[in-house]
Amino acid sequence: MPRERRRTRPPLRKSLFGRLLAVSALVAACSVAATAWIAVQTTSGAIRQEQGQNLTADARIYDSLLGYAAGHPTWEGVDSTVRELARQSGRRISLTTEQRRPLADSASRSSPPALPPQASAIVDPLSVDTALSRTADRTGGAADRVDPRAVGPFRLPTVERTALQHAAERNAECLSRVGIAADVVRGPSGRPRVQVVGNDPDRVQDTRCVSEDLDAPTATERKALATLNELADACLKRQNRTGIQLNLDLSWGDGSVPRPASDVSAAVPVPVPSVRTGEDDRAAASCVDTARREQLGSYVASPALLFIGDEGGTTVPGFDLSPANTAKIAGAAALVLALTVGATVLAGSRLVRPLHALTGAAQRMRDGEDSAPVRVTDDSEIGRLAAAFNDMADHRARLEAQRKDMVSDVAHELRTPLSNIRGWLEAAQDGLAEPDPAFIASLHTEAVQLQHIIDDLQDLAAADAGALRLHPEPVRIEDVLAQVAAAHQARAETAGVTLTALPAMADAPSSALWADPVRLRQAIGNLVTNAVRHTPSGGRVTVRAYGASSATAPGGEVVVEVADTGNGISAEHLPHVFDRFWRAEKSRSRRTGGSGLGLAIVRKLVEAHGGSVSAASVEGQGSVFTLRLPTDAAESTGTAGTAETAGTTSPDDGGRYGPDQV
Repeated sequence: MPRERRRTRPPLRKSLFGRLLAVSALVAACSVAATAWIAVQTTSGAIRQEQGQNLTADARIYDSLLGYAAGHPTWEGVDSTVRELARQSGRRISLTTEQRRPLADSASRSSPPALPPQASAIVDPLSVDTALSRTADRTGGAADRVDPRAVGPFRLPTVERTALQHAAERNAECLSRVGIAADVVRGPSGRPRVQVVGNDPDRVQDTRCVSEDLDAPTATERKALATLNELADACLKRQNRTGIQLNLDLSWGDGSVPRPASDVSAAVPVPVPSVRTGEDDRAAASCVDTARREQLGSYVASPALLFIGDEGGTTVPGFDLSPANTAKIAGAAALVLALTVGATVLAGSRLVRPLHALTGAAQRMRDGEDSAPVRVTDDSEIGRLAAAFNDMADHRARLEAQRKDMVSDVAHELRTPLSNIRGWLEAAQDGLAEPDPAFIASLHTEAVQLQHIIDDLQDLAAADAGALRLHPEPVRIEDVLAQVAAAHQARAETAGVTLTALPAMADAPSSALWADPVRLRQAIGNLVTNAVRHTPSGGRVTVRAYGASSATAPGGEVVVEVADTGNGISAEHLPHVFDRFWRAEKSRSRRTGGSGLGLAIVRKLVEAHGGSVSAASVEGQGSVFTLRLPTDAAESTGTAGTAETAGTTSPDDGGRYGPDQV
């Protein structure tokens, strides 16, 4: 069954490869759709913008040529104007008569392209195209389509224009003296008028700056107005209607069109007729318009056809979603999708292959089989995952080996004192041994040894569970060192080892250390026991403490060193000295080594106090074990101190906290 499960792979829709392929295809499809939509929108917007710019340029061209026609009786000399407009706009401009006889063309070739069948506009100053003309608002919109620049006989000669200019300037100066800003503006006929800046007609009327000379028509204007009046009356007479009397502003009767509030002079003869209700007024307005066209006919150029196009004479087609364009977009989308799917298949295969290898290795590990390391091919995320998996597998193998060794070691360590106790008791039961004090002392020694092992295992279990009980209080480190040295002095003398507790240095705090004194003595005592055991006769074990500063302990720390002149530890074994049941000598002789738990307990006790432990050794010269305890360790030990450990013996139990076999 395990081998069959290893060969089973998830379906494509649930696999990483299938999901990667689906996501890539979806992203590609969305990208293509978004790109196509953006392209269409952008192109359409650009076309609309181009059309708007062309419309603006066309209106400017039309207005310029309309002004030329309004001021000239013929189109002679318009060629230079056409070429200048073509240069500024970058367009081709052609003018022809209504019979399509060329008048002017900006095309420089001898045989210019043929003109389109429909003209862009008709240039006629007497019939303005209000959609293109910039002066349509000056003519009253559709009510009068005569270009205001077509003044004809109303154009003032130099003498009259100069006289009116002086009068207007005096009027403007008068208004300026009374605090009213005004400018002199000249109309198409050359008549100046005073235009007030702002809108305050009451103040203007209150002044004495209004000049009657400026409002009165000149001789030229009276003559032209009389002619216009005769033409209008003739038109009305043909309709059996009463004639009218035109004013200079082309109003008639009693209802003249009021002048703008900012204009204090007479209105110029511009096409602003009075549109009134009633049949007579409508007839009068029609006759005035007809009379004006008849009067101006000989002063303006004849109507001309205007053709505006690009420089090549053709029109650039716009973009649309025609069948051909749609087919192009579909083909491009299919190509992008195909490339995306192909690239995804290649990338997905490279991505999934090491994952399959990792899955197979994990399943073999689960089934208890030896798993070969997964091959790491690169430094990508998958490669790092494979390397991490290999490290995990190696670590798991080491832990499994340690677990097996631990079970064997625990069984041996418990079997030895139990076998001794059982042997002595069976001997006493068979009458081979007398229960004298020596007999009882031997049994007590084995029971204490057994208790040590059980207590060590219990301490490690409590430390692993975070339930190691501490009772922190202010501690003098020199007192702790003296107590540990005194407790181990007899053993050191028996082994022929000199045990010395050096006095605390001046910079070592005397009472700032906050720790559990019993647990601290236990940790230092384990180190001293280990040092005495591995130091040959004639050697020396030294215990000392001093203060130090540390980036990890802002309040400072106390450093405790236990140094010996023993055999030392090899470099390959040094990283494992704090592992459980680890001993440099693999034999379980109690003469050369303890249970292998003492140093592991030291590390757990020091870490519970917020400190750290390290070891340094030179093989053949000795070892130095260093404890680093923060002086402000109240916070680090306070939490642990509140935890309870079930079954922990009291600190007064000498067997519990006495010297430990490491």
